[in-house]
Amino acid sequence: MTANDPVATFRLEAQELLDQLEQALLDLEQSPDRRDLIDGAFRALHTLKGSGAMFGFEAMAGFTHHVENAFDQVRKGQLAICPALVGVALAAQDHIRGMIDTPDGEHAARGDALLAELAALLTPCGACRVDDQPPAQRWRISFRLAQDAMAMGNNPLLLLDELRGLGHCTVVALTDGVPDLAEIQPDGCYLGWDVVLTTTVPRAEIEGVFLFVADDAQLSIEPIGLSDDARLGEILTARGEVTQQLVEEMIAQRPVIGEMLVEAGKVSPEAVKSALAEQGHIARDNLQTAKLAKSADTSIRVPAERLDELMDRVGELVIAQARFKQLAAAGGDPQMKAMAEEMDRLSSELRDTTMGIRMVPISSLFGRFRRLVHDLSRDLGKSVRLVTSGEDTELDKTVIERLNDPLVHLVRNAIDHGLETAAERTAAGKPGEGTVRLEAFQSGAQVVIRVSEDGRGLDRARIQAKAEENGIIAPGAKLSDDELFQLVFQPGFSTAKEVTSVSGRGVGMDVVKRGIEALRGTVDIGNGSHGGACVTVRLPLTLAIIDGLLVRVGKGRFVIPLADVEECVELTAEADAHSRGRSFLNIRGDLVPFLRLREMFSTVPPPDRYQKVVVVSVSGRRVGLVVDQVIGEHQTVIKSLSCLHADIDAFSGATILGDGAVALILDVEHLVACGQGREEDRRLAG
Repeated sequence: MTANDPVATFRLEAQELLDQLEQALLDLEQSPDRRDLIDGAFRALHTLKGSGAMFGFEAMAGFTHHVENAFDQVRKGQLAICPALVGVALAAQDHIRGMIDTPDGEHAARGDALLAELAALLTPCGACRVDDQPPAQRWRISFRLAQDAMAMGNNPLLLLDELRGLGHCTVVALTDGVPDLAEIQPDGCYLGWDVVLTTTVPRAEIEGVFLFVADDAQLSIEPIGLSDDARLGEILTARGEVTQQLVEEMIAQRPVIGEMLVEAGKVSPEAVKSALAEQGHIARDNLQTAKLAKSADTSIRVPAERLDELMDRVGELVIAQARFKQLAAAGGDPQMKAMAEEMDRLSSELRDTTMGIRMVPISSLFGRFRRLVHDLSRDLGKSVRLVTSGEDTELDKTVIERLNDPLVHLVRNAIDHGLETAAERTAAGKPGEGTVRLEAFQSGAQVVIRVSEDGRGLDRARIQAKAEENGIIAPGAKLSDDELFQLVFQPGFSTAKEVTSVSGRGVGMDVVKRGIEALRGTVDIGNGSHGGACVTVRLPLTLAIIDGLLVRVGKGRFVIPLADVEECVELTAEADAHSRGRSFLNIRGDLVPFLRLREMFSTVPPPDRYQKVVVVSVSGRRVGLVVDQVIGEHQTVIKSLSCLHADIDAFSGATILGDGAVALILDVEHLVACGQGREEDRRLAG
């Protein structure tokens, strides 16, 4: 999206409005009487209609107008929220999204069908129709648009027409802001308006008329009572504009007195305007400068490409700073060392700030699954409730974008495979409604996401039988629960009895594992505390810059993600000699298996006399990695490997060191799995 592309900007803002509309509709299904949700849905539709027409999406605006009319009746109390209306509105929301994405597509037939469904609900015998009408209310509306309102495309006459459509109203123009002829700008808006409106609609709908101009306008909306009429009559009588008898006759008829006096030709609009100003409805002295109080806009929209470019520049700065720090240390100049330390501090702060800008709450991802659960519940005939927690947990925007598809598979499997039907749950003594939980929380430099349900859980016997049938394991193999449950991530593995439109082809969980590993994350599965299956996903906070531990193996240098490191211990020559053939190290009474990276990387030079063991945590297990030297912590700017190295699982990327050399970043999970496989092959061969 370019900064000067207004249509692209509209599309982006329209997607946000459609997401807000979807969330409001899903909430209304659970809480149909919440006024704020009804008003929110109406405002989203109203904004979409107005903005769409402004940017040339006439067909979308026309369709949205009909849906907006339905929610207008909901706001007026003439139509009740019901599941049928929510269902049609959600389908209409999808249709509007399609009309925005592909404005030249074939949308007419689908739109006509949806409008026919909506019309059926709006008929007098419709399921959602409400016959009771709210009582009429009188409002005094005073407004003055910004002077550049017409230059910005706003037409005050359209606002007045929209007010007239809400009920009976009288309009008085306020001319005291009009300057001398020589000072008038052709496109300037100098008039104000005082409107008295009698209507049955609520205040929120009147405010909706000014939705696009309220931020820069002077606006006052106040209810009118009998005391207002009496006070206005007193002012006009004291001025000699009308007689007391006429005022009493007007008040006895209970009209809005100013309106009636003008219509009867007994007083001029200017006299009423002046009296209203004295009454306090219009502050005459500061009419030109008064502004509606509003909160300042403290956020700006920045294209994602600029954030990516900023992150790349910060990464290059981190590399240059490492080079400068190394040169300062080699030079021995105290002032250079002090400057290097100061620049190191500033670059670290800049890195953290930039990474913070890229972080977005995971609620932006969790919110999408409410619609998925709603639709799957309907399609599969299961009653499902979605419970989320930890929505404020933040992740890098790149991770959020690429995490959607794996989580979709997990939620679909939880509902289709995990949850029983209402009849099966009732027979098992469970509530008829199943529950799917989405949880997120931060753990160190990782974010943990759990998808669980309270269904039947993982069937160990069934999984083993299917694995033996597919030839994945030998018949009668003895596997732990963790090892057995990991088999569901094998390509083509599925325990579904039949293939459906939702699942059963054995591609879902394989996609999940590959998608999570592409994000340098891990995924585990087991039975959770609520009785059903629980899938745990662990992801790094960011894919751009990480803190790493720089180590040396032979002449090569490697980076171990610091989040995986638990401790470092020394491997003495005696301990090295005693561990030959066992590959276990006794660390404070605990036996920790270890891998010799020299052997895995086929390092030629002889090892250092005192090697080090870096103890890492892998899926809850402690494993040691034997290296020649631990150099120290290192801010690691992650660079992707080329496609020629895509099949090397032991490395997740590379980084550039201060001296210009390249260090590979270890993928601890795959490295340990590869090393254990080699140890097993060696044991069997021996």
